[in-house]
Amino acid sequence: MAWVSLPVVGMLLVWWWVGFSAVNADYIKYKDANQPVAARVGDLLSRMTLEEKIGQMVQIDRSVANVDTMRTYFIGSVLSGGGSAPLPEASAEDWVNMIMNFRREL
Repeated sequence: MAWVSLPVVGMLLVWWWVGFSAVNADYIKYKDANQPVAARVGDLLSRMTLEEKIGQMVQIDRSVANVDTMRTYFIGSVLSGGGSAPLPEASAEDWVNMIMNFRREL
């Protein structure tokens, strides 16, 4: 019977542990659709700062919304109403383009 040296066994265990840790480090529970909603929400909230949580509860008017403000303050919503259209006579396509521009830049 062949004997494996202690350093070789040690290296194999370290290699296995590092590989296992790397796999678990990439797992993000809130993105796993198989997890219960409460678990996903709890995981996401635990990853957010207080500033991010507050920002997600804030809604600003479209007329003052820009990418820098939304990134800086983690703005969660943009109000588009009360005369705050992308253009004076905005078509449905103009509205879609406005939304897609925000999404693309954020």
